[in-house]
Amino acid sequence: MEQDTDPQGATGFDQVTADTSLIFAKLDSWLEGFFRLLPNLAVALVVALLFVAAGATIGWAVSRTAASRGRNSLGSVLGSILRWLVAIAGLLIAFTIVVPSLRLGDLVAGLGIGSVAIGFAFKDILQNLFAGLLILFRQPFRTGDQIVTGNGYEGTVEEIEMRATLIRTYDGRRVVIPNAQVYTDAITVNTAFETRRSEYDFGIHYDADTGQAIDVAVQAARGVDGVLADPAPEALSTNLGDFAKSVRLRWWTASTQAEVVHTRSAVMLAVERAFADAGIAIPFPTQTLHLGGSLETEAPARRQEAAE
Repeated sequence: MEQDTDPQGATGFDQVTADTSLIFAKLDSWLEGFFRLLPNLAVALVVALLFVAAGATIGWAVSRTAASRGRNSLGSVLGSILRWLVAIAGLLIAFTIVVPSLRLGDLVAGLGIGSVAIGFAFKDILQNLFAGLLILFRQPFRTGDQIVTGNGYEGTVEEIEMRATLIRTYDGRRVVIPNAQVYTDAITVNTAFETRRSEYDFGIHYDADTGQAIDVAVQAARGVDGVLADPAPEALSTNLGDFAKSVRLRWWTASTQAEVVHTRSAVMLAVERAFADAGIAIPFPTQTLHLGGSLETEAPARRQEAAE
């Protein structure tokens, strides 16, 4: 840096001179290093592509194997996890090829330390992931089952993903429930078995014959489409209420919600008609109001008290 002075002795602005040879020397060193790394970069790219292809192949094979055994959701989740694990391993190996001074053990150790922080940051996501894997392995329910969750959601299981379980409600809505909540809550699987029992209490008048009402209800249920013959319908006398006697009718149907609801309606209509044909009355609540006195007897007494 040179400093100029004017004839009067005053100092002017500093002048900076740039040496272009240093700039070109730096660029040359960068280019030389890049060309020196080209073979390593080419090998690393090939290794990364091979691992990505291997991961995709392994994931596809796992998915196909699981699908052939009826475990589509499990195969999809495991295939995706294995695909990413193999691809990440390939990228780590490729990175050590590009930077030979960096050892694979150092990278793994660094990832181990970083995974603790990642685990705390993504605790809920990892919890749902592990819960989803447990659900898929143990299979308390499957895709297509109709379930009732502990928080009251009811519908058909559409898919079990890594993070959540998707349920389609009977009125055509989708509910996304985290897998951790599904795994820890109580779940009712309505379609776990092929058949399902329904029941309804019919009230009859006290003048009616309870035994006759039981026979009429059972015969009516047997004639309804959808009611299974084995186990056969049955009826029991269950309650002597204030206004009516109760006859509880039980019958079995297929376990799907549509079959249960439609058959229940048909059974109720059939029993109602059968009771009417047999002369068995279905009562309704009645109340009788008794007054302590009448206006005709109370009014003279009040007039006499007023006169006195």
